[in-house]
Amino acid sequence: MATDTRIPRGMRGEAAAAAYLMQHGYRVLARNFRTRAGELDIVAADARCLVFCEVKTRVACGSAGPATPLEAIGPNKRRQVRQMAREWFARGVFEGERPPGTRFDAIGVVLDRSGRLLALEHVEDAF
Repeated sequence: MATDTRIPRGMRGEAAAAAYLMQHGYRVLARNFRTRAGELDIVAADARCLVFCEVKTRVACGSAGPATPLEAIGPNKRRQVRQMAREWFARGVFEGERPPGTRFDAIGVVLDRSGRLLALEHVEDAF
């Protein structure tokens, strides 16, 4: 029986995205935050914005579907992330002084077949 490689691949992609954000001055406030509507991949903040970040990971030349990870974040996923962000706010999870803005970012991660990072693209205010 074949094993499903999507979960470990997604976890590697999210770890790479979180590391990237921290290297660029963000505080990662939550990862894999579960809501009724689904799971927020990363909630982060910098001095300017609270950021809800959707991460999509693909294996280079290894999967059918959209050509790039970012192309996989369509209108339904954007709507779902906004709904999950509303629930995050409603739960009052944020501690401390909240940044003045809110933003929805996307990070596309491309791994090789062994799981090594090949590319990472961060789009601020993606939707």
